[in-house]
Amino acid sequence: MTKRPALLVIQHETEGPPGWLGEHLAARGVELDLVRAWEEWPADIEERLDAAAGLLVLGGEMGAHDDATHPWLTPTKALIRRAEERGLPQLGICLGHQLMAVAHGGRVAPNPAGHATGVTPVTLTEAGQQHPGLAPAAGGELVMWNNDVVTEPPATLQVVATSPDGSVQAALHGEHGLGIQGHPEVTPEIFDSWTVNKPSSEQVREDGIDVVAAAARVREQDAALRTTWRPLADWFAERLGA
Repeated sequence: MTKRPALLVIQHETEGPPGWLGEHLAARGVELDLVRAWEEWPADIEERLDAAAGLLVLGGEMGAHDDATHPWLTPTKALIRRAEERGLPQLGICLGHQLMAVAHGGRVAPNPAGHATGVTPVTLTEAGQQHPGLAPAAGGELVMWNNDVVTEPPATLQVVATSPDGSVQAALHGEHGLGIQGHPEVTPEIFDSWTVNKPSSEQVREDGIDVVAAAARVREQDAALRTTWRPLADWFAERLGA
């Protein structure tokens, strides 16, 4: 019986799971080795990386430079560098993308354009249009929910998609990493947990964002969003050997 390829997954908070992306990868034959990093950083992380065919780093509310208050971010960045050194395929989502940039010498800061919210158009660069995992997303949309962006890209970063405000929406990190500032993995239920179902949530935030409208739009476009990003999931599964 063929062994299922293992994907080491770093999750940063309860509300930031692998979503439908994880379900799709599992259906493709990928075994998810999930690390709930905020609970405890595993002592056997090196052995788990050795056994992995790739690395997935998910999103979270904390900032990419918040190591002092979220101490597992430091070993996560080191893990990203080791995965790159070993030639393992890596996918970073939102915070994961930002951590990839910081791990290789970049900087992340609040977006001067403000909080990116909800269903947003995808604008691929020429390099993005050539990328087998991203090209099918041309003309599609992506769910965004972030305040920070990569402001000082490292030399190893190549922009492959931009947001309407001009910030980095997706990038290649080194030879083996792909980072996406948005959330291709998100489901309406996950987005609700960040917005309308959050205990501190109000319909309209102080910055003017209508979270009820944003959540309704994500729910309305769920099927189309999955269609847009399923080729990315399939591409990553193939990179893992599934």
